[in-house]
Amino acid sequence: MMVLNPGDRIRIAPFDEEAEVFEVQQVGNQVILGVIFYPSQKAQRLVLSLDELMQRVQKLPTLWESFRESALLRDAFLLFVEALRMRLAYTFDPHYAVSVTQVDLLPHQVDAVYRHILPMPRIRFLLADDPGLGKTIMAGLVMKELKVRGLVKRTLLIVPAHLQDQWQREMMDWFREDFVVLRRELLSNLYAADFFERNPQVLVSLDFARKEDVRELLARQRWDLVIVDEAHKLSATRYGQKVHKTKRYQLGEAIAPKATHLLFLTATPHRGDDEAYFLLLNLLEPRLFANTIQLKTAARSDGLPFVLRRTKEQVVDLQGRKLFRERTVKTLSVPLTEAEGRLYEAVTDYVRRWYATVADKRDRRSRNVALALTILQRRLSSSLFAVRESLRRRKSKLQALLNEWERLQQEEDLPEWNEDVLQDLAEMTARDWESFQERLEGTMAARTPEELKEELEELDELIKLALRAEKAGEEAKVQQLRSVVEEHLRHHPDEKLLIFTEFKDTLEALKRRLGEWGFACAVIHGQMSLKERIAQERLFRDEVQVMVATDAAGEGVNLQFCRLMVNYDLPWNPNRLEQRMGRIHRYGQRRDCFIFNLLYPETREGKVLQRLMEKLDLMRQRLGDTVYDVIGTLLEGIHLEDLIMEAILKGDSPELERVLEVDIERRIEGFRRQRTSARSVARQRGGN
Repeated sequence: MMVLNPGDRIRIAPFDEEAEVFEVQQVGNQVILGVIFYPSQKAQRLVLSLDELMQRVQKLPTLWESFRESALLRDAFLLFVEALRMRLAYTFDPHYAVSVTQVDLLPHQVDAVYRHILPMPRIRFLLADDPGLGKTIMAGLVMKELKVRGLVKRTLLIVPAHLQDQWQREMMDWFREDFVVLRRELLSNLYAADFFERNPQVLVSLDFARKEDVRELLARQRWDLVIVDEAHKLSATRYGQKVHKTKRYQLGEAIAPKATHLLFLTATPHRGDDEAYFLLLNLLEPRLFANTIQLKTAARSDGLPFVLRRTKEQVVDLQGRKLFRERTVKTLSVPLTEAEGRLYEAVTDYVRRWYATVADKRDRRSRNVALALTILQRRLSSSLFAVRESLRRRKSKLQALLNEWERLQQEEDLPEWNEDVLQDLAEMTARDWESFQERLEGTMAARTPEELKEELEELDELIKLALRAEKAGEEAKVQQLRSVVEEHLRHHPDEKLLIFTEFKDTLEALKRRLGEWGFACAVIHGQMSLKERIAQERLFRDEVQVMVATDAAGEGVNLQFCRLMVNYDLPWNPNRLEQRMGRIHRYGQRRDCFIFNLLYPETREGKVLQRLMEKLDLMRQRLGDTVYDVIGTLLEGIHLEDLIMEAILKGDSPELERVLEVDIERRIEGFRRQRTSARSVARQRGGN
């Protein structure tokens, strides 16, 4: 017979809870059993026969017996205690994440993370510091602190496509956090229902995430933390009573309710449009403000507690010194040689003629032809080798397209033109853009085989003209580049020079030239893997004086050990120019930077770009050096490429004059007001 005493722990079938005996009394063949169930603490008396007692009651080991059987050995116990101490380290170290990361923090970063963001019980925050102030670092610190507190397991990073590699690399290098990049090829094989459970940290590009199927997939998940970089691209516009929401904004609407903590990062939150700013903040805090008037009133009084903006001029290092060195941007006008002038006019006439046949059309074929001719015109201003190679490839591909089946197959391979495609083009990585350009080289405006043969004859003459220009002597821009190299590098072995070009053909030609001058080069272009780019970055840092790069080097490669840069050709996309400058003019740069832009002022595109650079220099004089960090945003919505092509086709136009003299001025004034407001709020917060 089982012997029970008060205090014994037992389990009684069919009850789920354990029980503690407080009374045992045997009366004949029955036992009165008084117990307290745990954890419900419900007391109950049961009357059981002796047989029922044996069948239904199981005596459990005492606490001491349980501990003695399962107690850890000394070493294991010490490891357990140490792990528990580390798990709770944040409770006695308020800056715990700083001590376990590879980051040297600056005062403004500590202030943002530990004074403004983390104290919020549920983070819904817009961090709007100037470019280069380390918003990626601050976002990583927020994530790390929330993770050690056990508040975050599943994290979603939404970033522009060209910054994916940079975010993935920096999260690993600085915070030892691994993110899975969600791409189309991965999505097509994503059958496992537990994919997001097995991969709790996901990185996705903004323009991939906005696609309907991807957006719905992400919105079906619950996220502990969502971080959106360049969040101003989640844009919506109000027209009267109607709000036009871009697909990016619809992505924000879908994801925001699924996130416990939501952090927006942007250097340009306002951009002069009160309604767009109101709608952006509405993603963070829906219905907090009824309208823009309430929003502006709150912002002007005490500032918004969930918005923080600091300018480059406001921040300092631990010794109180300014973080950023001076930056001098100089445009070098290069006169065309006689042979280059003849080639320029001939190719421009070719572009003008065929562009005019498709300029007013909006079908897929016509838009692709227009883009192909635009790229050819840009190559013309890059280098003789680039334009000759482009003409040669174009002729070869058009020759093949005399076969109707191949022509139709080739056109099907190119995208339909709509709002999504235009946004995809603007956000393409350098790798995708370089590949896309080559595909476009075979598109044609000719409608009949006879027209195509005529175009092929014209291309043949242009190739011959390009060859004659190459044989006529050194290109004018090459001569100007050599002057920069001789002045700044030849007798200064510690100096380094970064040369940017849009095109891989020009990169190869410059690499050969520099080799002839006695300078070995590192190179970066879009067809390289991230590992290969990192290797070339180290080669540039440790061994050679020169790097020649396409805009792939503008995507997450940090070269602040170099202070000299040449834009061998100026990109027609203002964002690219901003990204290029940011490679050398950033935190960690210890010397003043000098940037040289080479352009042909005699060309139609050169005249437009020269006026634009003069305008930017005037903006710099009025607003400070930071203006170069927000070129893309200041000119957002201005289709510079279309304006340049219009100038090539028609010469100066009223639209071009309006943009350069009126529209840009309006944007400058809006930017100035925004910065003045930011400084005012910062002073108020500092006083508080």
